[in-house]
Amino acid sequence: MNIYDKTHELARALKDSPEVKELKEAGKKIEGSDLNKKMIEDFRKIQIEAYTEQMKTGKMSKELTEKFQNFGSVISMNPDVGRYLQAEQRFAVVWEDIMKILNEAVGVDMSFGIGK
Repeated sequence: MNIYDKTHELARALKDSPEVKELKEAGKKIEGSDLNKKMIEDFRKIQIEAYTEQMKTGKMSKELTEKFQNFGSVISMNPDVGRYLQAEQRFAVVWEDIMKILNEAVGVDMSFGIGK
């Protein structure tokens, strides 16, 4: 079996995983609502803002931390958005694990010393 066959096998296994199934199911609830899509979009903007600030200063400002907490309160009142973000996080963990396994297997360090 060649590497592409194995890749397709992995793709099928991933597609059938509980994490992907849950993410797709939760995503349907987001796609069906402009309000939910807007909430996700706003959350992404805050995430990018937080990431950028942390890269520049090494930490998040008190204002941004409060913004995150306040947005978290709003999200907690919307079960569809909360479910989607949780499903997305679970999938991200699986994806990160897969990439780590692949990188270790081929001896590639993609971090280039980041976080070491």
